[in-house]
Amino acid sequence: MKKFIFIMIMAFVAIVGNAQTTVQTSKTFDNVYFGIEGGVATPLTFDKVFPLNPTATLRIGKQFTPVWGAEVEGTGWFGSRSGYAYRFDGLEHNAVRGSYVGLNGTVNLTNLFKGYKGTPRTFEVGTVVGTGWIHTFTPNNADKYNNYLGAKTGLDFNFNLGKNKAHTIALRPAVVWNLSQPGNGIGALAFNKNGAQLYLGLGYVYHFKTSNGTNHFKLYNIDFLNDEINNLRAELEKKPKETIREVVREVRVPEYLDNEIVVFFAKGSYELTDAAKEALNKVRGVVDIYGFASPDGSANVNEALANMRAQVVADYLVNLPNLIKINACEGKGVQGETSGRVTIVTVK
Repeated sequence: MKKFIFIMIMAFVAIVGNAQTTVQTSKTFDNVYFGIEGGVATPLTFDKVFPLNPTATLRIGKQFTPVWGAEVEGTGWFGSRSGYAYRFDGLEHNAVRGSYVGLNGTVNLTNLFKGYKGTPRTFEVGTVVGTGWIHTFTPNNADKYNNYLGAKTGLDFNFNLGKNKAHTIALRPAVVWNLSQPGNGIGALAFNKNGAQLYLGLGYVYHFKTSNGTNHFKLYNIDFLNDEINNLRAELEKKPKETIREVVREVRVPEYLDNEIVVFFAKGSYELTDAAKEALNKVRGVVDIYGFASPDGSANVNEALANMRAQVVADYLVNLPNLIKINACEGKGVQGETSGRVTIVTVK
C-alpha cells in the first residue's frame, strides 16, 4: 500500500511540474510504431535452462500520450523436438514449439516521472503489461488441449537514435505467463512459475512520421507564449494612441484569391474569428495550410504563433463533415519585413 501511495504522489508531482506545457493534438494515425525483435527464452523454474529457446517477435503500437501507449504483438518459440526446455504444458513439441499473441499496455516511466521535454531522450525506461493467447504445437494432432490464457509483464530499455529519434534499439526482458496450466487446478487461473517463460529480446523499432512533421509529440510552452504576448501588449501601451487604435482594430475578414483563402488574425492571437470559420466551412478537397506571423516581437514567439495559426485552421477543418484532406500543415514564421498575421489555405 505504501508503494502504491508513493507512486501516485510521484505521478502527481510529475504532472504538476509539466502543467504549463501542453502536447499538441495528434491525429488517429500519429505516433504509430513498428518493431521487430529476436530473443531467447527459458522456463522460469530454471530446472532445464539449456538449450535456450530462440524467439521472434513482431509488434505494432501507438503512443496516445508521451507516457501511455498500447501495442499488439505476436511471438513464436522455436527449437528441436528433443527435450523439455519449452514447458508451457510439459509436453514434447514440434520445431515451432508455441506462439503468443497479445495486447499490451505500455508506460514510459522516464516521461512519467521526469516529464516530456518535446523530444524523446536518448535513453528511456518503460514497462509493458498485457494479456493474450498461448498456443502450443505438439506432435499429436489429436491433442486439442493446447490453447491457454496468457499474460506478459516486463520492462523496456529504449535507446532512441537519429536526429529525429525515429529509430529505437529496444532491450526487453519479460515473463510470459501461462495463466491456466500447469499446476493451477482445473478451471483455475493463476500466475504460476511452472507455466512461465523468462524472455529476453533485442529489437529495432521505427516511429512513423506524424502530421506535425516530426516522429513524436510536439509541445506548446504556455508560460513562454503568455510572457511574450504580455510583453507585446506592454510595448503597445507605450505607443501613441493613434498607433494603438490602428493596431487593435478589428481583424479583416478572409480574402479569396483564386484557389486560396487568406485567414487574418489579431496581433499576438491564433483565435479564429466567426468570419474565418464561415469561410473555412466552404472548403473542400485537398489543402495545404501555411501560417505566418508579422515581424513584431521575438523570433521564437513569431515562429510559435505561425505554427499555432496553421494548426488551429487544420484542427478546425479536420472536424468539419466536408471531404477534406490536409496535405501539408506548417508554420512559416516571418517572411520578410511585410509578413502578415495570416494563415493561407490553398485548395488543390
